[in-house]
Amino acid sequence: MHENSASKDRDAFEGELGAAMKQAGEGFSAAGRPLVDGGVVRGRRRTVLRRSTAVTGSVAALAVIGLGGSFLTGGVGASRDGGDGAAVGAQSTHKATPKPLSPEQQVRRTLEELLPEGRFSEQPGTGGTGAKKVPRPPAASVVYDDGHGKAALSVALSRQNPDEKLNEDEFSCPDKNLNPYEDCSATTSEDGSRLVLYKGWEYPDRREETRWWYADLLTPEGYRVQVSEWNAPAEKGAAISRPAPPLSTDRLKSLVRAEEWRPVLAALPEPAAPAPSQPGPTGLSGAVILDRLTEQLPDRLTVKASGKQQGEYAYVVVDDGRGRSFVQINVQPDMSDVEGDLFGSGTKVLADGTKVARHQGPGEKGGEGVKMNQVDTIRPDGFRVVISAFNSANQNETATRAEPALSLDELQKIATSRSWRS
Repeated sequence: MHENSASKDRDAFEGELGAAMKQAGEGFSAAGRPLVDGGVVRGRRRTVLRRSTAVTGSVAALAVIGLGGSFLTGGVGASRDGGDGAAVGAQSTHKATPKPLSPEQQVRRTLEELLPEGRFSEQPGTGGTGAKKVPRPPAASVVYDDGHGKAALSVALSRQNPDEKLNEDEFSCPDKNLNPYEDCSATTSEDGSRLVLYKGWEYPDRREETRWWYADLLTPEGYRVQVSEWNAPAEKGAAISRPAPPLSTDRLKSLVRAEEWRPVLAALPEPAAPAPSQPGPTGLSGAVILDRLTEQLPDRLTVKASGKQQGEYAYVVVDDGRGRSFVQINVQPDMSDVEGDLFGSGTKVLADGTKVARHQGPGEKGGEGVKMNQVDTIRPDGFRVVISAFNSANQNETATRAEPALSLDELQKIATSRSWRS
């Protein structure tokens, strides 16, 4: 009787334990670490990688630990209802193969490993928009806190053909009259790598004091690493959380040069061969525009600074003894498609068919007290010349004089000059 009773008790225990194991196994899932899906600076969607774990074996395969009923198992996870997952599962001779990381996940992991010790989180307001994804180079973005305040940080990797010709403005510091900044350097190393280290503001007019610092590296093989950082949890629309971004210029330089980026860069698709050179723009170059603008300025004005873009645009900063004034000009062919939008009521038509629109008002960039005089012209064939003068040394600063240095009549004389068509 005693043996039969013990046998029945043992059978009942094993039966109840097996039922409990079956019930726990049916509700089991293991949650992995959060991963970045995508990896662009302006938005990404956070996902959770979940693995399903099979529950196999028998009661004989379990080791009972202590009196509380805990079990040594092959996996630990969270239950589907949000509670702590039970440590349930049988040991198996088959080990799960880890899912390989995507390039974006590799970039994020590498970024976190290369940064000084700190806490990481997602940028506020990120999330999928439901739009169709467009293939793009791997990138990642995090919020990093080294104990002195949260900071948005991003990195992007890309690859281009080493024979691809760069624009003259690439890998150079921006023009301070167009984009004021704290500090900038553009260097070429002995190995041919080009590096720009920049410290400025997210908004050039500094309507918000969000600082934007970045490092941009291009190697002779065509590998490009770009790292940006801000002194706020997001590049736009977030309150300042620290006086300056967390990484110094030297740390930014070390970060973009780190060898740890090489595996991801080397795995990027082979870049396409450079496209055949196309005919140059039909408009005037920035250098020609600058020369012709300078030649037509009134004699009372002295040029204090000047600049240009590759095509269609140039500017001068002039002074007549009453303070500096910023003057900019665009010379654009084939603009007939926007003629209706730019030249409405109040437009004057000259004898040769040229339309002229004159404007006076506040500066375009909103600097305090900045005024603007502007004359916009378009010839019958769509050739457009628009010129503006401001009562400030650039559009992002406050007024430096009472009125712009050139009147509307003087601006119109320059804009309608025949020199632009010679």
